[in-house]
Amino acid sequence: MQKRQTDEEAREREEAASETGSVRVRDRRRIHIDDSPEGVRVDAGADEGPSLKPKYVEELEARTRAAEQKAADVQSRFEQARAGLQRETDEVRKRLGRNADERAAREKANFIASLLPTVDNLRRALQAAEAGGTLDSLLDGLRGTLSGFDSVLAASGVESVTAVGEQFDPELHEAVDTTEVEPERDGLVTAEYARGYRAGGQLLRPARVQVGRAHSGGGRRQAAAE
Repeated sequence: MQKRQTDEEAREREEAASETGSVRVRDRRRIHIDDSPEGVRVDAGADEGPSLKPKYVEELEARTRAAEQKAADVQSRFEQARAGLQRETDEVRKRLGRNADERAAREKANFIASLLPTVDNLRRALQAAEAGGTLDSLLDGLRGTLSGFDSVLAASGVESVTAVGEQFDPELHEAVDTTEVEPERDGLVTAEYARGYRAGGQLLRPARVQVGRAHSGGGRRQAAAE
């Protein structure tokens, strides 16, 4: 009964619109009239029209979203890999630092241990001198001690700088004073006050030496006499 009345009302509205010259609009929404408490229900989904975007535009948008998601995933994996590499680098640096410290400590301990026999020889030489030993025995003890010390230095890669009889070299020698010598010995090291040492290519200490200098006036007097 209610449905029939509704249809009649719709026809009356259409006839009235045609008589007045108005544009008739057909309502395509589905109207359901039932006895439920809600009364009249309108299907809102029926009012939605077709999509106005071309199909290729929708495909491009879908591809763009997929590419953006893929780029985000790649960036996330890159950040994780970089963080892991940074952690590994820090751990390797710390481990190398600890190994270097431990190696330096071992080398230092070994060098000190190698000097202990030299200290023992010095102590025995001093005890012999205090006990009234002869000068020859004391000198022999000192020579043995010095020889042992030189052996320790050589084993550690340290060598002495040759000085006496060599041409003066400011890179290896430190001139403390000079002495007058013959012209053919001019510039030669005539005495050594303190021995110089070097390890590899590094100079640990220059040799403190005396350098010969020829008297320039003697040469002029000899030329005048001739």
